[in-house]
Amino acid sequence: MSRRGVGATARAPNPPARHQAVRPRRSGLAPYYTYRAGAGLARALPGPIAVLVTRGAAAALKWGMRGRRDTVARHLRKIHGDEVSEAFVDQQVERAFASYARYWMEAFRLPGTSPARLEAGMVYDGVDHVERASAAGRGVILAIPHLGAWEWGGAWMAASGYPMTVVVESLEPPELFEWFAGLRRSLGLTVVPLGPQATSGVLQTLHAGGIVGLLSDRDLVGNGVEVSFFGERTRLPGGPATLALRTGAALLTAAVFFEGGGHRGTISAPIPTEREGSLRDDVTRITQEVTHRLEDYIRRAPEQWHVFQPLWPSDSDAAAGPDR
Repeated sequence: MSRRGVGATARAPNPPARHQAVRPRRSGLAPYYTYRAGAGLARALPGPIAVLVTRGAAAALKWGMRGRRDTVARHLRKIHGDEVSEAFVDQQVERAFASYARYWMEAFRLPGTSPARLEAGMVYDGVDHVERASAAGRGVILAIPHLGAWEWGGAWMAASGYPMTVVVESLEPPELFEWFAGLRRSLGLTVVPLGPQATSGVLQTLHAGGIVGLLSDRDLVGNGVEVSFFGERTRLPGGPATLALRTGAALLTAAVFFEGGGHRGTISAPIPTEREGSLRDDVTRITQEVTHRLEDYIRRAPEQWHVFQPLWPSDSDAAAGPDR
């Protein structure tokens, strides 16, 4: 075959092949570019303008996420009780999306926030529990709900001399995960991706006497412990209890609420983690106690609970209904 023939044969399919490969890749990167653009805008806005933009973003989120809006309404009814009116639920749903939009605006603007500004924006109680547990040298586990401003709380902890290791959900595309990981590292947090290798990173922190923060109100892996949560059985992560039992680390719960223009952080006294039976039974017992404490936090500000995904079996039943 002639040299020209080889060239002609090779060149013909190349442009479409490159085009087909690049198009899905660029499409897959859309969330990455969207979050980056949102963060850039949030950081560029003056404070008063950021407040106005947050209100607009809350309205857009509410009307653009119809399925999640329905899920939030179901969750709020579960917390408040079925006797609440539809008008009350609608009002609380609006407040939930306003809280969610505020969370993102603040998270995007957190990098570069001075320790003095973090301190001025936080009222807190229960930090002495962390101090005493840290002094014991066996590590500290903070079980945290998706409530209020947990990113602000993590940044405040790091700036106050209590840097944390956090386990975070893997995201697609990988560029988006790395961007979020970089954001959290800039706040003084050590980021461990959720997955098979997470345990070693967490154990390393605990064996060194450090602090691990674990979001504990969603079973992302699918191997959680069955507990009663707001009166319905579901599964929540058993990792905090398992780690505490196996390492001797102190197990505390914590939450950071929006309060006016600032934040209120609260940390509980340690949960008793002495062995009483089999490991399975002890993990279940302790996870249920963690769950009760998370319920107490969420009841204080249900509209600040940012779990917009199905969580209970009844959520799945509703989503599979005839109107879906």
